[in-house]
Amino acid sequence: MSKKLLSLFSLMLIASMVLAACGGGAQPAANNTGGEEAPMEEPTEAPMEEAAPTEAPMEEPAMTYKICQVTDTGGIDDKSFNATAWKGVEDAMATYGVDGAYLESQQQTDYETNINAFIEENCDLIITVGFLLGDATAAAAEANPDQKFAIVDYAYDPGYDNVVGMVFSTDQAAFLAGYIAAGTTQTGKVGTFGGINIPPVTVFMDGFWYGVQYYNEQNGTNVEVLGWDPATQEGLFTGNFESADDGRAFGESLLDEGADVIMPVAGPVGLGTAAAVQERGNAWLVGVDNDWALANPEFADIVLTSVMKNMDAGVLELSGQVVDGTFTGGLWVGNLENGGVGVSTDAGFDLADLMAGIIAGDIQTAP
Repeated sequence: MSKKLLSLFSLMLIASMVLAACGGGAQPAANNTGGEEAPMEEPTEAPMEEAAPTEAPMEEPAMTYKICQVTDTGGIDDKSFNATAWKGVEDAMATYGVDGAYLESQQQTDYETNINAFIEENCDLIITVGFLLGDATAAAAEANPDQKFAIVDYAYDPGYDNVVGMVFSTDQAAFLAGYIAAGTTQTGKVGTFGGINIPPVTVFMDGFWYGVQYYNEQNGTNVEVLGWDPATQEGLFTGNFESADDGRAFGESLLDEGADVIMPVAGPVGLGTAAAVQERGNAWLVGVDNDWALANPEFADIVLTSVMKNMDAGVLELSGQVVDGTFTGGLWVGNLENGGVGVSTDAGFDLADLMAGIIAGDIQTAP
């Protein structure tokens, strides 16, 4: 065989072997059970990785404000101006969700101690109740310019940026009570006395006296006021706001002089007067600061009316200013026009024209 033919034959043999090898093992094995090809398996997809949960942003807890009250020596349950101011704190707790706390002063040396205790507690507003706390409140305000204060019955001149003085035109409401008393008396004499001779007390007595005089002018009567002279600013004072025994003694003295309507301006001291009036009979009592017929229901039958000093309204308003960030120092003045003062009942007298004249400044209610 020639070398050409031998080379050609060798190439053909190699090619046939390559084709046979390619045709073998490349096909899947046949399904011999039913002559059908095995179904193709669906590819299994890899599971989706779950995204990490997105956490909601944490809300900052709502700020809770704290309103704190320091009483004078009359105590929180004096059924008078400490209790009325505390009602304002309770109203703020219900209205604004603030916390409230109080400290009672047993003696005047407690004023500074109690104020400083509340400063340490980070109270948002410290309310001091009463003219006698004026010096202690001023000292604390100067030493703690970022601490907010309000004080009942005190006005600073010059004022402080962090203190609101809550003052009341109580003479306007007491004028109405004096007018009612003069129209009610059967003896032609009415009386009044105070706890201590300080402006927040004597302003009641001034208004009461002027109301009696106005009734006399309008009705041709000559009702006399015992216990106070606005010209000299002198009169009857027990010297304290605590002793019911003193209140009884002063009340009995005025009754003995012929007064059948008495207005004690002395906080709990007046409860002794109420007891004397009730026991003696044929006489009336004029309450102060709040409605004595409600605060002291055991004496409701002898309460003619009450001179309302609505400190609760002022405390509530100032607490709201602390919460909404509008609190600034200065004065809050309660009067007939804004409802800061008034009488609990007109006792059957038409007071509308009187009130209008007082608000307009046409009727004098104080010296």
